[in-house]
Amino acid sequence: VEAMLAALALLSAHTAFVAPITSRVQPARAMVTMETKEDLVKIAEQCNPAVKFFDPLGITESTILGTTEETIGFFREAEIKHGRVAMAAFVGYIAHANAVRFPWPQWFGEDVSAINAITNPPELWDAIPIAARYQIIGLIGFLEFWREVAGTHYMRGGKPGEFPSFKSAKVPLPHPVPLDLFDPLGFSKNKSKEAKEKGLIKEINNGRLAMLGLFGFLCEAKIPGSVPALSGIVQPYAGEVMAPFSGPMI
Repeated sequence: VEAMLAALALLSAHTAFVAPITSRVQPARAMVTMETKEDLVKIAEQCNPAVKFFDPLGITESTILGTTEETIGFFREAEIKHGRVAMAAFVGYIAHANAVRFPWPQWFGEDVSAINAITNPPELWDAIPIAARYQIIGLIGFLEFWREVAGTHYMRGGKPGEFPSFKSAKVPLPHPVPLDLFDPLGFSKNKSKEAKEKGLIKEINNGRLAMLGLFGFLCEAKIPGSVPALSGIVQPYAGEVMAPFSGPMI
């Protein structure tokens, strides 16, 4: 009995130095709000009250890229991004077709008068040096990279179409960048929420129209007569519009 009492005393003394076990409380996660099908129905009615919501493939109910909300975020970002690129490309196509050029030389060390004389935009692309083409593709690649890693991702609660600032603390750049890609002069930051929403609807509509217009140019160039309204206006092109490096490589 005395031995048992001694053992219990030693056990009690040992446990006295053990910290009490407490339950660890996990910090509350911030609520992530993403667009749903109902949000897209409202946007569609604002974009086109006649057609309204149109989703024949059922993308807004698909989980092909994760959850339904993540799939919606991906395709929303894709539409806004491609619409913006198409608007710039549409204007650029018209500018090059009318021989609109910068007043300074585009590159140094060689005569570019023959290249500047080209007024067929796809042929003009084929004629510029390969280094210039790599620079353009490289810049686009960097912008794509920055959109994916800086800011909040559009499939993780970020706003589709919102391009991160180059001053983002999430991914600091090695040197200062004074102007951002979106709203570099800060004209939009003080606009009301209603004005920004109306501007987004206009951007979506203009982007969709620009995508159709640009493909109209390319179709008429590749298949003369395929777009009757552009016959005799858009110059024919014998190259490959979907192969940016298929032209001369020197």
